[in-house]
Amino acid sequence: MALSDAQLERYSRHLILKQVGVKGQKKLLASKVLVIGAGGLGCPVLQYLAAAGVGTLGICDGDVVSLSNLQRQILYTTEEIGEPKVECAKRRLSAMNPDVTFETYDYYLTPENILGVIAPYDMVVDCVDSFAVKYLINDACVQAKKPFVHGGILGFSGQCLTVLPDTACFRCFFRDPPPKEVAPTCAEAGVIGVIPGLLGSIQATEVIKYLTGVGTLLTNTLLVVHADEMEFTPLPVPGRDEDCPVCGAHPTITTLELAEQEACELKS
Repeated sequence: MALSDAQLERYSRHLILKQVGVKGQKKLLASKVLVIGAGGLGCPVLQYLAAAGVGTLGICDGDVVSLSNLQRQILYTTEEIGEPKVECAKRRLSAMNPDVTFETYDYYLTPENILGVIAPYDMVVDCVDSFAVKYLINDACVQAKKPFVHGGILGFSGQCLTVLPDTACFRCFFRDPPPKEVAPTCAEAGVIGVIPGLLGSIQATEVIKYLTGVGTLLTNTLLVVHADEMEFTPLPVPGRDEDCPVCGAHPTITTLELAEQEACELKS
């Protein structure tokens, strides 16, 4: 299908890039991406993917807008406090780009519903601040052979990793959740407001690269960012850990579970 005159103008800065062009833009318009978590990380991921013309965006979050969100969650306004985040995000993003179709999931993911939610999508983006859900996303995507981009933030720091069906998964780097005493939540330890924008932009970049086939992804590499010193450190591994309980040679985690621990995570 040919791009319309409006699309030729809207995406003109993509179209003149030899790495993207009309072919790449059509790939974006035909793609489906699920963003799990419409908070600090999810807001910039959703904004940039909607602006880029990803054809279908799923927004999954059971939370409502609160006053403390507004320091970093840039999709929302003071007037929207108390409203479901997925509805506020859809309203704002639809006004930005009517080319995009939005599917909303105004609830939290569980072992019972996650496989059904992720099934229609080409890629998943982990934008949650819960250890339990991060491991659930990883395990479900590995089992379903669904590519996903992990992101985590805390304080002035963050990290990003892209996982494909044949690359190291999140558990290859972090086998089990750390003890609660060494994993403070964002509410306990704080997060500078711009950090989710920085890491969310990296996550959105990984998604666009994957969908268009451009560049080198952060596969088998955990990118750790310390913005207070403006240090970007890639931590590579050779590939899948053969002893990984999810993606290894002899997986021991074959059913999905939701751990009790919930915390915003970062491990350097």
